[in-house]
Amino acid sequence: MKLEPGGLPKSSLRTVPVVLVLLLSTTLFSARPFANQSAPQVANRPRAREAGLRIGVLPVGPINSITDVDGVAVGHSTIIRGDNIRTGVTAVLPHRGNLFREKVPGAVFVGNGFGKLMGSTQVTELGEIETPILLTSTLSVPRVADALLDYMLSLPGNEDVQSVNPVVGETNDGYLNDIRSRPITRDDVLNSIKNAKGGPVDEGSVGAGTGTVAFGFKGGIGTSSRKLPAGLGAHTVGVLVQTNFGGVLAINGAPVGRELDRYYLREELRGKIGGPCRPGQNRNLTERGLCQDQADGSIIIVIATDAPVDARQLKRMAARAMMGLARTGAAGSNGSGDYAIAFSTSPDVRIQTITAAASRNAARNIKVLPNDAMSPLFLAVIEATEEAIYNSLFRATTVTGRGHTVEALPLDRTIEILRKHNALGNR
Repeated sequence: MKLEPGGLPKSSLRTVPVVLVLLLSTTLFSARPFANQSAPQVANRPRAREAGLRIGVLPVGPINSITDVDGVAVGHSTIIRGDNIRTGVTAVLPHRGNLFREKVPGAVFVGNGFGKLMGSTQVTELGEIETPILLTSTLSVPRVADALLDYMLSLPGNEDVQSVNPVVGETNDGYLNDIRSRPITRDDVLNSIKNAKGGPVDEGSVGAGTGTVAFGFKGGIGTSSRKLPAGLGAHTVGVLVQTNFGGVLAINGAPVGRELDRYYLREELRGKIGGPCRPGQNRNLTERGLCQDQADGSIIIVIATDAPVDARQLKRMAARAMMGLARTGAAGSNGSGDYAIAFSTSPDVRIQTITAAASRNAARNIKVLPNDAMSPLFLAVIEATEEAIYNSLFRATTVTGRGHTVEALPLDRTIEILRKHNALGNR
């Protein structure tokens, strides 16, 4: 079985310690020194595919990551300080050039709008993305956006720019993180962008996923990709997620949440009153004091493709991400912000910023795929979204913050459940 560095074969999963090890560091996850900070040591936890899962029917890209889409880069700043700060920033760059001068077509689809996706209205109106896409903590969105503006205005060629549309998404990490302190700094944001790279992407309790919770377990960053065969265009679709939501966890169709006895509305359905609440639960005083497994939260789904598609087709692709989300058992609750943002890196659809008045009136000539070619791309989005969510859970480590501990998904028990339901391998 092929493993990532530090990975373990399936037979060794029962020996994996699921603990958070805090180390003082000046280099891990970010070039910025971690003064008064500590960073989590990446545990030897496999990705979902390394544990034997095979999601869907399409082949994955070379490293099964959003960075399989040529030119896409990802960077993290992971911020852990003292007992209460567990947060960060994750940057997704469609390309490493000046995005304001060479925009990419983009689109946003909103499954449920209880959240903050800064810049989304202009993306929807113009069908263009002109900055890196940054993910962070809810109350840090304005500060992250301000630092992103600093970055864009400082780029050579942007000296006369007077309007930039920063794209910043969020999920609420306030259970593990002192969210009100808004600890993210300009340097944290700039480092996430400047350190972004292609190749393998750190997953789990890193970057914008440092303090998130999913299905009552530790959530975080996850990624996956699909590569269409030559007969279907040979296009690549990559997905990166920031998971912080709830529901009734299903993995490859297996009822993992139910069998682990941790799922949304568990206490209400059993009519239990009183007693201590488990991690990931809140006391719902309006419902006779019952402990409630929270389905509220959010997910940001970033979709990249090298297929030549315009904003209209990208919105159709983004909509299919909600189908992949649903396959995992998400409840789509009132308090969940479910957002998908998609872009194409194809040179055939790049949008050059033109300043001369005469040139602004010139027609653009672009080549895009027809509607009849879209269905395989839709399936690629569904499968990659589903697997990216599983990777965020499989790779996440147990994290303690603000007096709360959120355990990582217990992999040994999860593998037993998957095996029991014939959910490993190609079913």
